[in-house]
Amino acid sequence: MSRFEPGSFINYEKMHENIGIVQKRLNRPLTLSEKIVYGHLDDPAGQDIERGRTYLRLRPDRVAMQDATAQMAMLQFISSGLPRVAVPSTIHCDHLIEAQVGADEDMQKAKEVNHEVYNFLATAGAKYGVGFWKPGSGIIHQIILENYAYPGVLLIGTDSHTPNGGGLGAICIGVGGADAVDVMAGIPWELKCPKVIGVKLTGSLSGWTSPKDVILKVAGILTVKGGTGAIVEYYGPGVDSISCTGMATICNMGAEIGATTSVFPYNHRMKTYMEKTGRGDISAVADEFHKDLVPDAGCEYDQVVEINLSELKPHINGPFTPDWAHPVSEIGAMAQKHDWPLEVKVGLIGSCTNSSYEDMGRAASLAKQALDKGLKCKSEFTVTPGSEQIRATIERDGYAKILRDVGGMVLANACGPCIGQWNRKDVKMGEKNTIVTSYNRNFTGRNDANPATHAFVTSPEIVTAMAIAGTLNFNPETDYLTAANGEKFKFEPPTGDELPSRDFDPGQDTYQHPPSEGSTVKVDVSPSSNRLQLLEPFNRWSGRDLEDLRVLIKVKGKCTTDHISAAGPWLKFRGHLDNISNNMLIGAINIENNGVNKIKNQLSGEYGGVPDVARHYKANGVSWVVVGDENYGEGSSREHAALEPRHLGGCAIIVKSFARIHETNLKKQGMLPLTFMNPLDYDKIRPDDKMSITGLESFVPGKPLTAVIKHGDGSQDSISLNHTFNETQIEWFKAGSALNRMKELQ
Repeated sequence: MSRFEPGSFINYEKMHENIGIVQKRLNRPLTLSEKIVYGHLDDPAGQDIERGRTYLRLRPDRVAMQDATAQMAMLQFISSGLPRVAVPSTIHCDHLIEAQVGADEDMQKAKEVNHEVYNFLATAGAKYGVGFWKPGSGIIHQIILENYAYPGVLLIGTDSHTPNGGGLGAICIGVGGADAVDVMAGIPWELKCPKVIGVKLTGSLSGWTSPKDVILKVAGILTVKGGTGAIVEYYGPGVDSISCTGMATICNMGAEIGATTSVFPYNHRMKTYMEKTGRGDISAVADEFHKDLVPDAGCEYDQVVEINLSELKPHINGPFTPDWAHPVSEIGAMAQKHDWPLEVKVGLIGSCTNSSYEDMGRAASLAKQALDKGLKCKSEFTVTPGSEQIRATIERDGYAKILRDVGGMVLANACGPCIGQWNRKDVKMGEKNTIVTSYNRNFTGRNDANPATHAFVTSPEIVTAMAIAGTLNFNPETDYLTAANGEKFKFEPPTGDELPSRDFDPGQDTYQHPPSEGSTVKVDVSPSSNRLQLLEPFNRWSGRDLEDLRVLIKVKGKCTTDHISAAGPWLKFRGHLDNISNNMLIGAINIENNGVNKIKNQLSGEYGGVPDVARHYKANGVSWVVVGDENYGEGSSREHAALEPRHLGGCAIIVKSFARIHETNLKKQGMLPLTFMNPLDYDKIRPDDKMSITGLESFVPGKPLTAVIKHGDGSQDSISLNHTFNETQIEWFKAGSALNRMKELQ
């Protein structure tokens, strides 16, 4: 194992045995996804298995939490009263470091500003047996790839891009903190049996086309909700032309199509990567169980997408949504047609999606060509190493110097601008501008909080080329630049080694192993803190139908978890539920007035911010619902988007459709996530309505509930609402939350 692994790797023999039991029962070939998932069933002999319908009870191998989500996860674990985690678990400090002037200064400032939170996480980890990766260690998903992911492992992580680990043949699934608590408590974890979408890859990558282009193309085909309820499984002869870290990039951005996770079959690329990162012992065992780590011949997928890598062209997606796909050759014309700013203000490479040694090498190969011609970046240019190991290695091998020389600023080994941790100074708020990133998401305002920023997602190579050219209207495959001496030249295609020839430089040791006995460790949470707050349990269900609920807000259009619980400056309150609730739905568009954070208080008649009105209703004993549109809650896994409505008096979220993680998070907190049986019923609900939800006294799986809508003019409508609750989840609702139910069962 890697030098940081605190636990042993999975029992391949047990997984093999479970796969055999299930295969005999189902009597059909299995996909790779099914082998790994069903290989982790709590009861392989008795579990009801039907793709897209039944709920599976699984035994994940480990848990990983980033520092923003770990605060609430650990607060919930503390509330459970358990003495120590039951599976290997880690905390990764990557979200709370703001990019401003450069790595060293930004890191020092983060340690000072977040001292209380880092101390809480370090001591909570020590007390409860959780490994702690200190600030500066790197981005959670890169650390997992370098240390904890491997073929066949089932890992859950409190971040939506946990599927990054699929690049090593692992099933890695993003969840909310309450799910992580279940696994850390040793309770079987529930997952709706996923469908499986197959992506058959033929041909091979070459030239300017990169692994990022595969997922950008897939996102364009499947859209932001096309993967919901499914695992995306890549297969076919084209797989072997993709590096291990390239496969991770593809799996990472599967989150952008709503997929449960994504995975590649075990191959020699993974074996080499594991050997280079200190896990040759695992790859040796994986070789023995190779048949369990690839799909069976003749297995069937619920949907198949085919991509010929030899014909695939470089892509760039956006703005404002990661599934609006364009070939790079067409983006200039598209920008002119839609009046998108052509000038690239900033190019940003790195993030959990594209910060591998290979990514940095390919970007540096272009930067070197520009420098040789006397050119530097016309745009601002930032570089985010994915981990301390990547940072140290690109410094040693000269890539970092080349990227600095061309005009780049190397940021801390952290998420930074990708998640809105960016103190941007080059444009004013509201100023229309274009940025190009190698990140994964580009929702409105996500990177810099400016709703007028047009953010585009592409490969690090294309970002680097466009930052040097300074314009979106540049196709590096065909277009020429002018050298310092006046000569015209064209970039040669980027090149870069998949792995360093001299092995990785581990850099500074940034890992804190938990002590074998942590009962004497003290975890401090000050009652006067504005960053941390111990949790109070939510109230149990009253046992009656919900009467006369107010409509807090009827949301128009796209409503991601960024809209429901913004990140950026709000990240500092992730451990304080009451304080962070002041950002609830402040980014959602109110259909009544197309306004943001401006809704009518039906008790006072005055307009106010969404959290303020919710607090007023709660203070006056009035419960409420939110009404929303399609794919409500897409994006990040942040469970605060479910905790905040529950904390401020919400009972139900009623929408046309949900993103998977958010729907589960709402159930965990005792909320009712409900969907219109007839999507047109969305139009029947008015902002001043009162709503009663009936049928709860006979609440059972598969039976719709009813909403009686009382309009201000005295008329009424009755509509049917679907739900996906199973029996266990109904017990969560009745107890007031999954955590309450866990305590009842102790």
